[in-house]
Amino acid sequence: MTLVLTRADVARLLSLDDCIEAVEGAFRAHGEGRAPAPGVLGFHVAEGGFHTKAAGLPRALGAERPFFAVKTNSNFSANRERHGLPAIQGAISLFDATDGRLLALMDSIEITILRTGAATAVAARYLARPDSTTAAVFGCGNQGRIQLESLCRALPIRRVRAFDTDTGRAKAFAGEMSRKLSVEVTAETDVARALAGADACVTCTPSRTPYLRREHVAPGTFIAAVGADNEDKQELEADLVAAATLVADVVEQCAAIGELHHALEAGLLRRADPPASLGEVVAGRRPGRTRDSEIVIFDSTGTALQDVAAAAMAWERAVAAGAGLSVELGA
Repeated sequence: MTLVLTRADVARLLSLDDCIEAVEGAFRAHGEGRAPAPGVLGFHVAEGGFHTKAAGLPRALGAERPFFAVKTNSNFSANRERHGLPAIQGAISLFDATDGRLLALMDSIEITILRTGAATAVAARYLARPDSTTAAVFGCGNQGRIQLESLCRALPIRRVRAFDTDTGRAKAFAGEMSRKLSVEVTAETDVARALAGADACVTCTPSRTPYLRREHVAPGTFIAAVGADNEDKQELEADLVAAATLVADVVEQCAAIGELHHALEAGLLRRADPPASLGEVVAGRRPGRTRDSEIVIFDSTGTALQDVAAAAMAWERAVAAGAGLSVELGA
């Protein structure tokens, strides 16, 4: 039987703290060479695009079986304004990697939101200065919310400046997140002012034009660059990426679709000198931050390692709780 899990099911079964734990374990397995390299396939259409991401998770992470997951998401950034629909929609198929059984089909929205925030929390643990108290968030949608919540899980954040091209959205975000996290969140209308004095920064917009410049960023800043998930998107100027210590979620993927891609295309970085992956840093095989004064960028394109780890945990919780709808797809 295959378990069908809705977004509401996943939200009940999986917390952000659960997801951080699962995602850190998946990155460690990848860094230690115990998890195969994940794959990604992109397909563009007139108003948006689709991507399919796939990865396996070894039995060694404590599960009773190894898993394989495939996520297919659509990304149509104007959906909310034009059609009243989410920008990102999709599904995850979770398989038993010992016999190929389809264990679950689940909505991907909640997992995509949670696991993306979870990766930032993991990166911040290893790459940000541990005394970081001030953060900047660029992009005040659902991902901005989970990104800020994730930063606050990893760092002692007390003050936050939020920027969005929609000023009303930034103000609403500031009020909501101030109440939710008990931190001081203010809305800013200028990129430089939002970033001034920030110890940690998250960029999570669909921008195709870089808006974060080298002169905006103080020494010692940690930046989680989340928005670039295809080769047309870019939030950071290539000069900034080249001047910083860069850590990729998956090096090959970032070279194809992330901020690393643009620095390579500009000739400012070389493929012969690849950056560390987050998995290598978590596993202790490559250094992350080595000095307080370093600008460290986490190039977060989103990997199926995160998806399979979160989906496996959601499925295990669902089986234990008797949640979801069991169907026999082959009947």
